[in-house]
Amino acid sequence: MPSPVVITDPQDPRVADFRDLKAGDRPEGTPRWGGPVIVEGVSAVERLLDSPYRVRAVFGVPGRVAALDLPDDVAAYEADKWVLSEVIGFRLTRGVIASADRMPPADLGELLAGPDPAAPRRLAVLEGLNDAENLGSIARSALALGIDGLLLDPRCADPFYRRSVRVSMGHILALPFAVLPDWPADLGQVHDAGYTTVALTPAPDAVDLRDLDPVAHPRTAVLLGAEGPGLTPEAQQAATVRARIPMRPGVDSLGVAAAAAIAFATLR
Repeated sequence: MPSPVVITDPQDPRVADFRDLKAGDRPEGTPRWGGPVIVEGVSAVERLLDSPYRVRAVFGVPGRVAALDLPDDVAAYEADKWVLSEVIGFRLTRGVIASADRMPPADLGELLAGPDPAAPRRLAVLEGLNDAENLGSIARSALALGIDGLLLDPRCADPFYRRSVRVSMGHILALPFAVLPDWPADLGQVHDAGYTTVALTPAPDAVDLRDLDPVAHPRTAVLLGAEGPGLTPEAQQAATVRARIPMRPGVDSLGVAAAAAIAFATLR
């Protein structure tokens, strides 16, 4: 690849994708689910380069950008840490940052079917998950523990919010996702595709999660709600089964990211 272009002026228009990311983690005026995907850190940027997302530009401190195996059509820029910090609005500790074009949500029918409609399949369904870091942590566990995709209700945070991508270590880029606009009625399409939907809740009348046999339910979709309120009664009612993670008396619940990882592993 050619040597990275050295940026000395923080107002240089060539690095506009990275300007003032601290303000809402995306350039001011960008729509809620809009703007480029921003990826931080060498390992996450390498995952971005291996993903289907088109990389627009890479920006970092001297040495970090040149060490990446970038295609010729990716713009590469470097600057000292002071100029880099002034551009993005905070101190970047991971040395390199990249921008990429977004991809639209997957077609719901195609995501539900998967490459082989007869194969076992696992999905995570998120309701009102408005914390970007929790979403990123769930995505990282999902990819590690055999989840094939994410289904989001309309109130979920942007899955490609900078902090979500950062916490996922870039793994969220490998997970297809679709949006269920008519929530929770769209769960009917999930059921029609052969999925058992499992609503996680700490309620004492829910079944023990360990009693759900993954072999007997080769297609499973785990429903997870926001930290604190959890799943709405409407979402729980629409699910096939309500399940709880058994815990010691006196502990009423786990954080949603931890609960998600346990459920993904249990139902693998």
